[in-house]
Amino acid sequence: MAIDLEETYKDLHRHPELSYQEHRTAKIAADGLRGLGIDVIEGVGRTGVVGVLKNGDGPVVLLRADMDALPVAEETGLEYASTERGVDPDGNEVSVMHACGHDVHVTCLLGAAEVLTGSRSEWSGTIVFLFQPAEEQGSGALEMIADGLYDRAPKPDIVLGQHVAPAPAGMVGAHAGPAFAATDDLLITLHGKGGHGSRPETTVDPVVMAAATVMRLQTIVSREIAGGQTAVVTVGTMHAGTKVNIIPPDATLGINIRTYDTAVRDRVVAAVTRIAEAEAAASGADRKPDVTVTDSFPLLHNDEEATARTMDAFRATLGDERVLDPGAVTGSEDVGALAIAAQAPIVYWLLGGMDPRLFTSAVANGTTDADVPSNHSPHFAPLIHPTLEIGVQALVVAAREWLGTGSGDLERP
Repeated sequence: MAIDLEETYKDLHRHPELSYQEHRTAKIAADGLRGLGIDVIEGVGRTGVVGVLKNGDGPVVLLRADMDALPVAEETGLEYASTERGVDPDGNEVSVMHACGHDVHVTCLLGAAEVLTGSRSEWSGTIVFLFQPAEEQGSGALEMIADGLYDRAPKPDIVLGQHVAPAPAGMVGAHAGPAFAATDDLLITLHGKGGHGSRPETTVDPVVMAAATVMRLQTIVSREIAGGQTAVVTVGTMHAGTKVNIIPPDATLGINIRTYDTAVRDRVVAAVTRIAEAEAAASGADRKPDVTVTDSFPLLHNDEEATARTMDAFRATLGDERVLDPGAVTGSEDVGALAIAAQAPIVYWLLGGMDPRLFTSAVANGTTDADVPSNHSPHFAPLIHPTLEIGVQALVVAAREWLGTGSGDLERP
């Protein structure tokens, strides 16, 4: 079976699916693995797919790709742009787009499976090809683990993976140690007293209370976190009211927190709670706000020794000029849960996906934020070539670095 990387990628990009709805994507992954003669386990963690390729004695290497898309209306103008619609967890009909590049990840892992299957004389051991649902919800990896992933498939000696990023295509790189931030999502419901818009004196207005809370939350990072520490606090959603002349009884804020340190995380969460409660009291509310942690991603900690070894393998194959250290990323990833559950090291790297000329021009003009679309943008559009080829190569090189050399010498593609 020959996998056409470009057509597979375009097909996946045209047909994105939200978290836990990745049925079509999962079938493409499962059928692709079966076509290569790889044993397949479906329905792990609802829609997850696991392929197991055993090839003699040796280490167990897990290669992971996530599959889900985002509720974003695509604005790339590409001929293969998504026009799909879906239903989000709250029952809302939304546009759906692969705005984070998971279509790249799935395509590259299928391509790597083809290369590794065709070169079994050059390595020995076991490879687990894992296609994970619901990374965007931060629960897919844990869902697969809870569904008996490591009872149904071999437990890995190392976990490897990659994420396409707004860096020049052809580049790869990982940061050793704390690499992707831990994240916590909080839902805060502020309780006021509703009434008629013409008589605000009879109410406790939760909209004003929420607005004051939002502004005060901006002081946490600037005034409560040391300059050498890192934290990000974002108010991503704010919901209140049904009509312009009705003061509603409640207002709800959705807050996202990113940190690299447990003590900093605890301090930020405590500060958010304290500020919400203080603003409620200042407004005369007779109930404290409800503060709920709705989602959490663990810190992704790249094993230092394993990262150094894998990056050395990349340098030997791609050249020093194509391997970088991107530094710690404030984005978050749940892939680390797969390594924690297996008590195995993890190496998770970034894969450049942007047009190098566009990127170089934006850097020279100081306009990268404006001219280089980032993940989750409706304009995010990875360059197909050489992104897919380098993505396949990186997975193959990393896997072979950790597998036995089999009956022949280790040859890097």
